[in-house]
Amino acid sequence: MKTVRTDVLEIAYEEQGSGEPVILLHGFPYDVRAYDEVAPPLARDGCRVLVPYLRGYGPTRFLSPATPRSGEQAALGHDLLQFMDALGLGRATLAGYDWGGRAACIVAALHPGRVRGLVSATGYNIQNIAASGDPAPAAQEHRFWYQYYFHTERGRAGLTRNRRDICRLLWQLWSPEWRFDSTTFERSAPSFDNPDFVEVVIQSYRHRYGYAPGDPALLDIEAALAGQPTIGVPTINLHGGHDGVGPAPASDTQAKHFTGSYERRLLPGIGHNVPQEAPAETVQAIRDLLKATVA
Repeated sequence: MKTVRTDVLEIAYEEQGSGEPVILLHGFPYDVRAYDEVAPPLARDGCRVLVPYLRGYGPTRFLSPATPRSGEQAALGHDLLQFMDALGLGRATLAGYDWGGRAACIVAALHPGRVRGLVSATGYNIQNIAASGDPAPAAQEHRFWYQYYFHTERGRAGLTRNRRDICRLLWQLWSPEWRFDSTTFERSAPSFDNPDFVEVVIQSYRHRYGYAPGDPALLDIEAALAGQPTIGVPTINLHGGHDGVGPAPASDTQAKHFTGSYERRLLPGIGHNVPQEAPAETVQAIRDLLKATVA
């Protein structure tokens, strides 16, 4: 494990290999272990593979107690760009899902010159906060129970006291055909003991519905994201066919957000945690992008 300092964080990350940079980004409630079967083959291909812990996870730490513990989408995108700057990476291939996919989409949309290619599970992950008050169909509202729970102080207390219980339940609900064991879960669970995990998570799920203010330092980024910017870099959307939180529609509803080359690959039997459930397919998507975008 290595660390690098950005403007507000000391980001912990794992690194393998050398060559063309590839950044792999985990989501909530997971961590870098999601890429244990993805990073090694890419490193053997001649890539420099970087797998950072997001803010609020594992050994990543805020530099100052005065920095808002924000989990808003602008913070995730800002952290990724700062991570690249701190490592001197002019351009990289990005792959992510959930929160990590959101960070990758934001950098791809706002800083396309920094992104060689994008693998994003479920496609376009930039939130439309202005429309967050529009109700979804009942089945989808049911899937979002944890978000509404986190809007309450009871939910904050529950996540504080029962974080492993809640996170493991979400793994089960979101990936109904993934038969992970206790050992697999416990490899990631210590990341949820980060002292800022609860605050970052709670703020994230409140901010996206307009129930919590954002970090004033990130207002310009949020303003840019409010316009739902399109993504022009080459993109592959890996969508789990049995994603328990964001089910794959019969037709692709994400293509309209992509103006460059774009492909959706539906993965039958795979849930929300795409890289850990389908590492071979994730590796292949990254390889295909690298071949298609030879400098």
